[in-house]
Amino acid sequence: MGMSTREVIARELERLPEQDLDKLLSFLRSLKEAHAENAVPTLAAESALAKDWLTPEEDSAWASL
Repeated sequence: MGMSTREVIARELERLPEQDLDKLLSFLRSLKEAHAENAVPTLAAESALAKDWLTPEEDSAWASL
């Protein structure tokens, strides 16, 4: 059984020169921010649409499915 991606990354981190760790940290943070920014429109849409979807009328319309 091979190593997981997380294990391979951890091994590579041990070999990475110290001066590159700041660059890597910046990159990791940018990935995290990109994922957070992509999630915001979805969350906004869900809350905006919930007022129309979460009604007794909608519940009864979908009850037979």
